[in-house]
Amino acid sequence: MYSMTRLAAAMLLAFSSVGAFADAPATAPAPAVVPASAFNLEADVLRAMKTFDVPGMAIAIVKDGKVIAAQGFGVRTLGQAAPVDGKTLFEIASNSKAFTAVALSMLVDEGKLAWDDPVTKHLPDFQMYDAYVTHEMTVRDLLTHRSGLGLGAGDLLWWPTTTFTSDEIIEKLRYIRPATSFRNSYAYDNLLYIAAGKIIAQKSGKSWGDTVREKILTPVGMASTTTSLAQNAGNANQAHAHSKVDDKITAVKSMPVPNGEGAVGINTNAEDIARWMTVLLDEGKLAGTDKRLYSQARSREMWSAQTPMKIAEPKPQLAATRPNFAAYGLGFQLKDYKGMKIAMHGGALQGFYSQVTLVPEAKLGIAILTNAESSPAMTSLQYRLLDNYLGIAPTDWIGRFGEVTREAHEKELARVKAAAGKRAGKSQPSLALDAYDGEYQDAWYGKVTIRPEGGKHVLSFSRTPDLTGTLEHFQHDTFIVRWKERNFNADAYVTFSLNPDGSIERMKMAPVSTETDFSFDFADLTFVPVKPPAKEK
Repeated sequence: MYSMTRLAAAMLLAFSSVGAFADAPATAPAPAVVPASAFNLEADVLRAMKTFDVPGMAIAIVKDGKVIAAQGFGVRTLGQAAPVDGKTLFEIASNSKAFTAVALSMLVDEGKLAWDDPVTKHLPDFQMYDAYVTHEMTVRDLLTHRSGLGLGAGDLLWWPTTTFTSDEIIEKLRYIRPATSFRNSYAYDNLLYIAAGKIIAQKSGKSWGDTVREKILTPVGMASTTTSLAQNAGNANQAHAHSKVDDKITAVKSMPVPNGEGAVGINTNAEDIARWMTVLLDEGKLAGTDKRLYSQARSREMWSAQTPMKIAEPKPQLAATRPNFAAYGLGFQLKDYKGMKIAMHGGALQGFYSQVTLVPEAKLGIAILTNAESSPAMTSLQYRLLDNYLGIAPTDWIGRFGEVTREAHEKELARVKAAAGKRAGKSQPSLALDAYDGEYQDAWYGKVTIRPEGGKHVLSFSRTPDLTGTLEHFQHDTFIVRWKERNFNADAYVTFSLNPDGSIERMKMAPVSTETDFSFDFADLTFVPVKPPAKEK
């Protein structure tokens, strides 16, 4: 996932040929480490962590092929003493998309596919909702967020942890209605990166994770990096997930999403991601060798605009961050800052946010890994570090982002409170509460159930074990589902529409708060009651 709340989306949203699957080059040595610059990195990081309630953070900075910093700050788990260091593993979520883009670039270099091949050439059963889109969708389209799908469309198939397989997720694309016409506009999605990961697996005869390890992680020297949470078992030096529960930072469980590989999956640390950024900034050349991971031509393609992105107007305090252009490339978001091109990406899963920022012209790379869910913590530090290493007069970005974040959150709390105050408090549901019980079916997700439990009525998503919550009456035929996992911060309205005879026609959902992660795409679901099978006469 990327830029996890609708409210914060604009703040993040937000590169000699080698054989793609030839024998892996020898492991590259780590770039030399040089002292940090004069400014106080630790003071800035600790201030950002305090301002935005982040328990632990790792920072990697590379400049001109050398590692300036690869270190940790704070703690792995709130309330415990174990510190974050340069080897502490973090989930980096959608920053995994760059690995998918590079793996496909290597396939292009080897001639095993072309960017403009139809997807059906490599995945014959691939099918979108519209037959024309199915026929015209290319490998390039899988990476560029211009398919016509809506923001985060279909994410509930893999998030929170579901029992769908990646093959089932790809199969269900045919049931997801488009939000716009094909190639008309940018809308971030994850499902098509899962399809891209499937192509990589098909070409290698191995899983996406095994392929990425063999063809990218090993030659780059990312020995500690893993491609699934399961591979982290037994490693004590990994960060713990943290979320806000009732506005208080709290340790929460991680959410493994093995069916999301291609879109997410990588777990890494500051030392390894410094190696990764060094290769990216050197257009695929492996440090200390004369070998390449991928060609310069592929690097330029990844960092070339593919899909224009709308530019949001920032708050006055952040006006200097407004880019002159914004676009999505292949696995990277592209924009400019102070006249310099930036290739970047954000990543977010439950309890972890990350951001990777590259300035090719300056040979500068900045990676920020956190065990909390705060885009402003990373973005404020990103601009602080960019200013320092690009020689720009410093601005108090931490203070400014802190101010804007507080104002936005207070405004949203007031809006939610006002909405609750305007409800028709004395209204009653049209039906007896048990009449709403039963099974409901959505075309692409499948079934949910409402059932009585302990004197309450509980809504459960059949393929998402953690997506279970109690229904509270809001007004008329609208309820609010309060999820048992309170760290989801994703309570939703549940509204029933009735037929003329009083039976239930359909059930729709919508998030209560605009701060809800966009991957909780409840609003895309249309549930209809599942009719019981007819009794035999």
